[in-house]
Amino acid sequence: MADDVDLDETDREILRILQADARTPFSEIARQIDMSSATVHDRVNRMEEAGVIRGYHADVDPKAVGFGTSAFVGLRVEQGREDETLERLTAIEGVQEVNLTTGEWDIILRVVAENTDHLRELMFERIADMDGFARSQTMVVLGTEYESAELPL
Repeated sequence: MADDVDLDETDREILRILQADARTPFSEIARQIDMSSATVHDRVNRMEEAGVIRGYHADVDPKAVGFGTSAFVGLRVEQGREDETLERLTAIEGVQEVNLTTGEWDIILRVVAENTDHLRELMFERIADMDGFARSQTMVVLGTEYESAELPL
C-alpha cells in the first residue's frame, strides 16, 4: 500500500523529524518547516493511512531490561515448508526479526535472550527442535558498534 504514495520534500522533512523524535509535537514540526500545524497533522494522517508511517514506539535497550545476549540465526528451510515455518517462528518469544533472504540461508532471525544459557534453550528447545529445518547456524553478537532505525530520507 505504501508503494503508491508520492512523497514530496515536505513529507520527507516531516518524516526526518519524526524519525529523530516521534514525540515531536505537530506545532514544533510546523515551526521547523514553516507550515501550519493543521497541515502537518493532515500530512501525517495521510502518511499513516497510506502505511508510510507504520507506528510509534519506545526504543527500549534490551540489556537494560535483562536481555544481555543477542544473535543472528541462519536457517535452511525444507522445500515447501516456508509458510508454516514463518508463522511458527514469529510466535517464539525472543525472536525480534524474521527475514527471508537469498544466499546460503533461507531465513535469518535476530533473537534476544537473557544470557547464553537462555539462548541455548531458545535455539535447541524452541527453534532447532521444530520440523522443517534442514540446518541452522547461530552467530552470537559480541557487540553492536552502530545501529540505526532511521532511513536516509
